[in-house]
Amino acid sequence: MKDYPAVKIRNIALMGHGGSGKTTFSEAVLFDAKATDRFGKVADGNTTMDFDPEEIRRKFSINTALAAFEWNDCKINLLDTPGYFDFVGEVFQGLRVADAAVVLVPAKDGVAVGTEKSVAYSKERGLPVVFFISKMDEENANFERTLGQIVSHFGSQARPFALPILEGGKTKGFVDVLSQKAYMNGANGATTEAPVPAGMAAEAAAALEALKEHAAESDEALMEKFFAGEEFTNEEMMKGLGESIHAGSVYPVFCGAASSNWAIRSTMDRLVALLPAANATASVPAKKPDGSDTTVKVDPAGPLAAIVFKTIADPFVGRISMFRVYSGVLKANSTIYNPANEKEERIGSLFLMIGKKQVQVEQVAAGDMGAVTKLVYTGTNDTMCDKAKPVLLPRTSFPTPCLSMAVEGKAKGDDEKISAGLHKLKDEDPVFTMGYNGETHQLLLSGIGEQHLDVLMSKLKAKFNVEGVLVEPRVPYRETIRKKVRVEGKHKKQSGGHGQFGHVWVEFEPGPDEGLTFTENIFGGSVPKQYHPGVEKGLQDAIKKGVLAGYPMVHLKATLVDGSYHDVDSSEMAFKIAARLAYKAGIPQAGPVLLEPICTVEVYIPDANLGDIMGDMNKRRGRIMGVNPVDGGQQVVAEVPQSEMAKYANDLRSMTQGRGWYRISFARYDTAPQIVADKVIADAKAHMKEEVEEE
Repeated sequence: MKDYPAVKIRNIALMGHGGSGKTTFSEAVLFDAKATDRFGKVADGNTTMDFDPEEIRRKFSINTALAAFEWNDCKINLLDTPGYFDFVGEVFQGLRVADAAVVLVPAKDGVAVGTEKSVAYSKERGLPVVFFISKMDEENANFERTLGQIVSHFGSQARPFALPILEGGKTKGFVDVLSQKAYMNGANGATTEAPVPAGMAAEAAAALEALKEHAAESDEALMEKFFAGEEFTNEEMMKGLGESIHAGSVYPVFCGAASSNWAIRSTMDRLVALLPAANATASVPAKKPDGSDTTVKVDPAGPLAAIVFKTIADPFVGRISMFRVYSGVLKANSTIYNPANEKEERIGSLFLMIGKKQVQVEQVAAGDMGAVTKLVYTGTNDTMCDKAKPVLLPRTSFPTPCLSMAVEGKAKGDDEKISAGLHKLKDEDPVFTMGYNGETHQLLLSGIGEQHLDVLMSKLKAKFNVEGVLVEPRVPYRETIRKKVRVEGKHKKQSGGHGQFGHVWVEFEPGPDEGLTFTENIFGGSVPKQYHPGVEKGLQDAIKKGVLAGYPMVHLKATLVDGSYHDVDSSEMAFKIAARLAYKAGIPQAGPVLLEPICTVEVYIPDANLGDIMGDMNKRRGRIMGVNPVDGGQQVVAEVPQSEMAKYANDLRSMTQGRGWYRISFARYDTAPQIVADKVIADAKAHMKEEVEEE
């Protein structure tokens, strides 16, 4: 493949709800471009873009895949993004480097939640949006209804650029609005030109008139020409529409059927002609290492500035880093500088990607995308630049994972392998988080949803040959006391020779600080000062386990008030043991209670779901703190026990059809209701009994 200047490069992301046909569209385009020699099928597991074993097994996209190919003397970098919500991080990676979004909407199913999210994400990044009404060859496909839904949801700037020709309820061809010509379907994606059907002439002419008006809005000279009733040249029309599309004042709507490969070529012809080139935005924002703002000009003659937008963790090849160059030229066998890590990195061979296929190239210039293997210091979101002129390109902002599960090894000793495998998978999936909870002794894995975490477990097994099981994480409860007590602790042991003696009186009461507050109020030296640290250490050890369910004791004040010692047999260890005995004797008398963690939850939902969400929060023992109007809906702020939020990510998705999302953070500990405490205590005792039996 030859080198193309940025003006001849189009970077396009395919988006849409799960099952809208993005991967099949990619397959048709690659086949028509002769970038592949066969037309793969998702059902057969042999498509170019869904090459990951998990994608082949599950028969849907999990990762954003990149394919480079040539079309009409231009180069296209096509990014096929997943449609399922759990893999939204992959969508963000694709959008980070795209210059336009093509949103697929199935003609039978119409606009879905994924369609709405795709458009919202694209608009957030300021990308032009194109709609493709897909699967026009399916039974009950309805172009008019789907177009109406698109207009209803996204505004009248959604305009048809192609109209289907229907005969007996089946699509036989389409009318290209701009040329006012009809094309009838042929074999293998071929079309034959034909007259516009008489019944469609008026509709096609009206659609063209609307496009002329949009083209005129982009330029004052064109506006004058439009009002004067003068015809636009083809060049004026395409230029005017291209600028309107780039500005977001027009959403072109095309139609076709990728599985039958019809109207794909004509759609691609129009996309290449109308969508912005890789240098349409002359410069991009960046920062200098000192944090000051700067810009990077999209120019191959400038200093190098490229960003790694995605990493693939390949167990055989190692890390494959996919990048986009914004300035300068990245050359094979060169050296780059990573300003975030302040490291220089050696670049070996460079590749263009066509799914998993790697095509070796000598360089990748401004506006283009490529891949490099075996980077040591550079990962996803890192900038590669010239050391003499370091810059930091904006990083992709990923959604916060909300669903947390604990991971346990299926076999003994697998925990370390699981942790190591997850650290490697972190390279290719920066969205999930992991961490070890020393209190519950569990490895916690947090993701967007159950499917996200399930895929991570499958990848662990496939890539690193270790099997993990997801279980509900244990809630980190606490214990405290409500009353003041005065108790004795005595440790006396005589076994011939040197014995052990420690004797204390300790007052326990609720304390001001989270942990242990230790003081002494000794008169007359009944417990010498050298033994006071032993008493404190004994109590510090003791509060690690409460008396109700074995959870840590908090907000405890302990005052050493009296005791006795032996000149020969007393030691720090003896007083340490005596303090623990006092703890065990006194805490059960001090009104111990179980504390549960309370979280602050911010839920963002459409207006229509407000009642359901508030009702659900009440069922979870939540306390509504406020309801605030936000852009596009409502924000519900509530305080909810952590134990009630375990599967909330799935429940919220079900209640809002995927439109809602939330943030959760720890707020404080509060006394658990007796019915909750009784259950937790019973479960803890059963768990302790099991551990004893296993030993």
